[in-house]
Amino acid sequence: MAATVVSIFTSNDYESHVDRGAQFLRDGRLIVLPTETAYGVAGLLSHADGRKRMAEFRGNNDRPFTLHLAHADDAGQYLADVGDYGRRVMRKLWPGPVALVFDVPAARRREVAAQLGVAEPDLYDPAGGITLRCPKHIVFTDVVAQVTGPVAMTLAGASASAASWSAAALADELGDKVDLLFDTGPTDYSKPSTIIKVEADRYKIVRPGIYDERIIDKLLRTTLLFVCSGNTCRSPMAEAIARHLLAKKLGVGEDDLEKKGLNVVSAGSYAMPGSRAAAPAIEAVRELGGDLSQHRSRPLTVELVHQADAIFTMSQNHADAVVGLVPSAADKVATLDPDGDIEDPIGGSLPLYQGVARQLQALIEKRLEEKALL
Repeated sequence: MAATVVSIFTSNDYESHVDRGAQFLRDGRLIVLPTETAYGVAGLLSHADGRKRMAEFRGNNDRPFTLHLAHADDAGQYLADVGDYGRRVMRKLWPGPVALVFDVPAARRREVAAQLGVAEPDLYDPAGGITLRCPKHIVFTDVVAQVTGPVAMTLAGASASAASWSAAALADELGDKVDLLFDTGPTDYSKPSTIIKVEADRYKIVRPGIYDERIIDKLLRTTLLFVCSGNTCRSPMAEAIARHLLAKKLGVGEDDLEKKGLNVVSAGSYAMPGSRAAAPAIEAVRELGGDLSQHRSRPLTVELVHQADAIFTMSQNHADAVVGLVPSAADKVATLDPDGDIEDPIGGSLPLYQGVARQLQALIEKRLEEKALL
């Protein structure tokens, strides 16, 4: 008998269907869930029946299962400390069409397997690697978020991709191997997800997919944006100081920051494009090791706001301007000085600029201690 098919987006009771799917998983039954790349058969490995049925569905396959996470933060229950780079990769690429492979020390593998009641080879390969995926699909996320324990997924079958999608055809193909199939229409992509091996400070593509190296490099870049009014004094000073501090921290030249995945820029909420930095600003940051000689002002744009991972403004008015331009950016905007606005030195003396530069340096050093920025 074919699985029950639920066209969940046209249903009048979305939440009850989601609850039903989660309960099926908790009961050790198999269901078909959509991701952005394909439909997959999902089962709960910590349930004996779920694990047995998943193994039977895959057939003669001794490789570990690929665990699928509702949220990126769920990865921690299967990993040891992955370091700043590993955390950045997860933060940047998840949720999305990317599976990440991490090496896990033997002691941690044993601990996780014991806690979950799952055989270690079902989770980790012989070399100690585990493959994790965090899809970007609301139905998948809503169902799996209700389930405690390792949810594995594997390709549902020949009818599981966008190019040939038909819920009826997939249900007939799977027969009684699964109990429930959520139909949300064709997937967003017809290509498979990209699989990446994450190492200490670099990645390696294990299987090509939707994201190629160019896209991954762009997504992994961390962009810091400083904002003032005209982009000729405070924000370019902050940009130059931050670039110098980051290069020193990483032990590279400023020209090599982008190779390390770091991009530091500035803009003005009322800036006219193409103006040079104020002469005293150039001199003040030079004394601190920064270089503003080639700076040209740029206006704040929607694109710049979207590209930035962290946005530091010189005043609350500038923060309001950013959020007014892109309301969804509110969570990544903060005044550089949490205690108040930074004085605009425009038209002032060199000593005034020097004082502002020193203030900026102290504030930026504190902000750069926040590891989430790197």
